Amino acid sequence: MAKLYFRYGAMNSGKSTGLLQAAFNYEERGQRVLLAKPELDTKGERQILSRLGVSREVDFLVPAGADVVALFRRHASGDDPDALVGHVDAPSVACLLVDEAQFLEPEQVDGLLRIAVEEGVPVLAYGIRTDFRTRSFPGSARLLELAHTLEELKTICRCGRKAVFNTRKVVDPVTRTERFVFDGDQVAIDGVEVTYESLCAACYLEESDGRLG
Repeated sequence: MAKLYFRYGAMNSGKSTGLLQAAFNYEERGQRVLLAKPELDTKGERQILSRLGVSREVDFLVPAGADVVALFRRHASGDDPDALVGHVDAPSVACLLVDEAQFLEPEQVDGLLRIAVEEGVPVLAYGIRTDFRTRSFPGSARLLELAHTLEELKTICRCGRKAVFNTRKVVDPVTRTERFVFDGDQVAIDGVEVTYESLCAACYLEESDGRLG
């Protein structure tokens, strides 16, 4: 039986790089893969972007409310006229790779499990567990509940310890310097005015004056 994998880690832990490497490994062996990400992730539009500078276009986006199983079947069969031409000419899909999986809806994560179990296609989902307030993303929470295999991808804090939390920084309109914030909407994609830094628990508590969530 194929499995659903959740590979998670704080930001800058190499999730997108790992996904692109996994896709390369499959294709190097002549196997076909499909790449997807939630439409909510507008960074790079249809691209999966690695901080190392590597990028690749996804085969399909997952809009809010979409049936991820139906999307997968349509692209796997080639019935969708808008589907991208596969990088490897192979009769069946060997693996589905999903980037930024924390932005999926819980029902869509249920669909990933169905793809693995009922379609017999391994699903590798990559994402972060918690937001800048240390609260779980709905997609990540469901992946932690359903995934056959959980794999933590590690990165380090500025102090050298393992980073586990993601912090949000914004540009102060007066001083034009960055400052940490601990309130706001859960989703704010990396951009000109918003950046993120991965911290260990000790550094997070120091920056937040002891506040969690």
